[in-house]
Amino acid sequence: MIESLLVANRGEIACRVIRTARRLGTRTIAVYSEADKGLPHMTEADDAVPIGPARAAESYGNAAALLAAAQSAGAQAVHPGYGFLSENHEFARQVLSAGLTWVGPQPEVIELMGDKINARNAAQQAGFPVAPGSTKPVPGPEAAAKIASGIGYPVMLKAAAGGGGMGMAAVNDETGLRDQFPRIQAFAMRTFGRGDVLVERFYPRARHVEIQILGLADGRVVALGERDCSVQRRNQKLAEETPSPGISEGLRERMTSAAVRLGEMVGYRNAGTVECLVSGMDFAFLEMNTRLQVEHTITEQVFGIDLVEQQLRIASGLPPSVDIDALRPHGHAIELRVNAEDPVRFLPGPGEITQWSPPGGPGVRVDAGYRAGNTVTSFYDSLLAKVIVHGDDRADALGKAAAAAAGFRIAGPRNNLAFFTELLATPEFISGGYDTGIVSRMRQRTS
Repeated sequence: MIESLLVANRGEIACRVIRTARRLGTRTIAVYSEADKGLPHMTEADDAVPIGPARAAESYGNAAALLAAAQSAGAQAVHPGYGFLSENHEFARQVLSAGLTWVGPQPEVIELMGDKINARNAAQQAGFPVAPGSTKPVPGPEAAAKIASGIGYPVMLKAAAGGGGMGMAAVNDETGLRDQFPRIQAFAMRTFGRGDVLVERFYPRARHVEIQILGLADGRVVALGERDCSVQRRNQKLAEETPSPGISEGLRERMTSAAVRLGEMVGYRNAGTVECLVSGMDFAFLEMNTRLQVEHTITEQVFGIDLVEQQLRIASGLPPSVDIDALRPHGHAIELRVNAEDPVRFLPGPGEITQWSPPGGPGVRVDAGYRAGNTVTSFYDSLLAKVIVHGDDRADALGKAAAAAAGFRIAGPRNNLAFFTELLATPEFISGGYDTGIVSRMRQRTS
């Protein structure tokens, strides 16, 4: 097992990784920027190393600073968490070249699946259904309009190197396409260093469902159920649940089999997620996330497994700590992403936390990156904490989620807890018959 681990991240996910690593007897090393002095991930680790200014590009996104921190602190391995450099194949290669263990999939797999066009083509090769669209970068609006006329509107424009719901725009006609294409292309170049754009058929009333996979040290790829991530604002997730209330057992089996086939074809190792769009009884490949997902927690709750522990074991060349083949899901789990943002327009709300009183009780888990006295800045993602509930069934989980959202007390920065109270009382969500447009429809009803 890995003896010393540098967690190349911050906040909630850094605390999450540190908690498991320390339980396993692994020495943990945190990193922090000038803006993050005093955050819990610093104090929970065995050591903490400063890595630079507040700007992410100069700290958590600075590969040289992270590698220097790992070497100076005597780290044996690096866990990237999610976001920042977690899906950066060059960083993964640099970690390995430095003689360290990378807690994640192989750099070549990250590179392949990190490009939406290459990933889409790989999925198709593995027999995974894909939405009609381009198979190579689209050079400009003229070519995009030609493709769109062939597959039919609406279409989605996507930055090929994008991730996290960024660099995407749905358009309903050619006018919208010609308006949005240069914007997406410019955003992609500015944000990801590449202006490649793909065009794909857009399904406006679809669900966003993902499959958790594990590529084991022995070469096998297994799946651990699905998560429904359809509650989104601006293509970014707000709440997730498992199992998905909107898919049948037959559809679940088809999606799981396709995800495992894709993982096997690319020789996947460690934890990863295959994301799909689901419309009726049909599903299509969306992307593969070559890292631990924010919402991995609900899979842990229903399967009774620690996914970070399995990541560390796989990276160490060890078998899982449990009999993977014998695992079966139990009950229902829901995650609420508590963000420092207003609950109506979802605009950032930084500030000092003057009150922090998370909920508790049976079946309630809170993974947090802040506490009272900390300051939420505008430099990073707005995630404050994740409220995770587990119930005997969906009705039980819904009740626990509503009570937890109502009982969480945060003062100082604006937060979206009121949104979750609203969501959990919305008939469309309660029924389970929602899709990715649910938040937009909720806002239309209240405007």
